Amino acid sequence: MKVAVIQATTQIDKNNLLFQATQQAAGAENEVINFGVFEHDPKLSYVQVSLLVGLLLNTKAVDYVITGCSSGNGMAIACNSLPNVICGYLPTPSDAYLFGRINHGNCASLPLGLNFGWAGELNLKFTLEKLFDGPMNTGYPQAASERKEHDALMLQNIKQLAQTNLIDTINQIDSDFMAPIYQKHDVFDYIFKNGTDKQVTQLKSIMPTCN
Repeated sequence: MKVAVIQATTQIDKNNLLFQATQQAAGAENEVINFGVFEHDPKLSYVQVSLLVGLLLNTKAVDYVITGCSSGNGMAIACNSLPNVICGYLPTPSDAYLFGRINHGNCASLPLGLNFGWAGELNLKFTLEKLFDGPMNTGYPQAASERKEHDALMLQNIKQLAQTNLIDTINQIDSDFMAPIYQKHDVFDYIFKNGTDKQVTQLKSIMPTCN
């Protein structure tokens, strides 16, 4: 599994911690790619970062995204507004374990500022460990796993019916809002090299540098 790490500009100082904790939790069998946001990148709000998350997942350049913002809530809401992104808000290890087993998600948003006091790095580490603790999407509790599986798949179906193609959505967003997003060249380079969905071609057609 390919796992991307990317967080909002407001929490740049947590990037290395988030990346290292994700690497450790995901294990050697999974590839973890760090997209920052870094100091040299343009400043990106959580909404702008959520669009990068959506592009990474919709183009199938990666399988999973670990992200976050100051509260973690805003990023989760923004990511869940996008097609084919099911993002869990994971403030605790138990939240992470249940999300990983039940909800068939592909994105996790963590609070990187709120309540991140003494030993905050330990909660982050333990939360990610529980997210990757064994096979995902097995259901919980075991006695209700069949029902949980059915509900999770129904949610995916409803999301596909309720939301539009992400590239079509981006094409209608204000160009000034999109401009700094398009400057995140490492993300787009990775998508164009590794993305396998037809939306990669569609994305190239709307990129300012590709017209």
